[in-house]
Amino acid sequence: MRPLPRGIRNNNPGNLNYAGQAGAHKEPEPHGRFAVFPTAQDGLRALRDQLLRYVERDRVNTIAGIIAKWAPPTDGNDTSAYAATVAARVGIGVQQRFNALTPDQLTALMHAIIRVENGQDPYGTLVDRVAHEAVRPSPTMT
Repeated sequence: MRPLPRGIRNNNPGNLNYAGQAGAHKEPEPHGRFAVFPTAQDGLRALRDQLLRYVERDRVNTIAGIIAKWAPPTDGNDTSAYAATVAARVGIGVQQRFNALTPDQLTALMHAIIRVENGQDPYGTLVDRVAHEAVRPSPTMT
């Protein structure tokens, strides 16, 4: 039986580097650099929050820009191919600009990254629920 991919074993489906995330610890493997989260849901929330940081804080507004930060070529990644795969799954062009990600785009983006990072995506609707948690209803006017 093949072992599960590192991201799934670590409850870190986006393969985020360990950066002191709440509740996470650094993987103990030699030369380990990735975060290990207590649950898959925690890892999915970290993935979601990092993507939203790129868009909201860093003003990255294309799939190409997001993936260039997520999986830079300096880490040995084929960033162009990664971005093309993700863009196709999200349904927008690699260089198409957006102001914000819709919940459905965020869901598709998370699923696409999980699949590229792990070669599989066992999370199903859990990704949808986590992505939609980030959407806050607009305040009502009184």
